[in-house]
Amino acid sequence: MTPSSIRNAVGDMATAHRARETNLYPEQIIQLPAMTGESRDICVRLADTDDQRNSAAMLINRRYAWRGYGCSHRLASAPTHMTFTASVGDHVVGTITLGVDSDEGLAADDVFRNEINTFRRVPGAKLCELTKLAFDADVPSKPMLAALFHIVFIYGYHEHACTDLFIEVNPRHRRFYHAMLGFKPIGPVKTNSGVQAPAQLMWLRVEDIRAQIDEHAGRHGERSRSLYPFFFSRREEDGIHERLMRSLRRYTQGN
Repeated sequence: MTPSSIRNAVGDMATAHRARETNLYPEQIIQLPAMTGESRDICVRLADTDDQRNSAAMLINRRYAWRGYGCSHRLASAPTHMTFTASVGDHVVGTITLGVDSDEGLAADDVFRNEINTFRRVPGAKLCELTKLAFDADVPSKPMLAALFHIVFIYGYHEHACTDLFIEVNPRHRRFYHAMLGFKPIGPVKTNSGVQAPAQLMWLRVEDIRAQIDEHAGRHGERSRSLYPFFFSRREEDGIHERLMRSLRRYTQGN
């Protein structure tokens, strides 16, 4: 996938017509290569209805159960939590949720409160976290991951001015998140009783994400394991932010 393969549903009349018919407007349609060599549409969008969040939760529980992490996980419906999905037709193939710090704290506080509180004490800090990540293993994932992570970044950066991003991962995934996005491990490995598995807290400065996007986005030909060359250009980011805000206004007005 290249940035030029991303078709704006607003600009493509046929796609926009389908979007209006299926209540998927506005959205980003992303072309990913299928296993057969053909292409198929991947819809990356805000999960702004109960049905969409339920579809995302089904994927989460299916993938988590396969790893032995339980099968009764739910997605929060709150202004501090925004879930994004990637879908092929009606089938959700990827999901990620951004949680913004509030009086209720972050999910990672259950295991890593002391480590996270160190960052909260920094003047001007605004913390957020990535949670409930799940992806179908048989879908080519690098462009999809880049699209999801970038859209999450757009929301957290522009709407909440977040300064620090956290993710809690199984230690065997540390190299992946370090190589793909630059996350750094914080503190020791602990046990997450919610999934009965070891957990590592990882951290990334939001300004470092901004710098990596500005330097590498759209340069998908770079020989790198990083996801940043697959991110949207700054111009595309501005357009996505505008459409995302329209979708968020529709979401908040309906809740």
